[in-house]
Amino acid sequence: MDLLLALIAGLITGFVFTLIKLPIPAPPVWSGVVGIIGVLSGSQLFNYLFR
Repeated sequence: MDLLLALIAGLITGFVFTLIKLPIPAPPVWSGVVGIIGVLSGSQLFNYLFR
């Protein structure tokens, strides 16, 4: 459910920012998105291994 709400919030945010011609508050390329996922995954892996 949290993922669905986050997706909906992101879609609305992206739509509104584009509508009013502001730069989107996210990396403009997929490599940036993958980098963010990598940072989150690394943090989760650390917590799994050492806590």
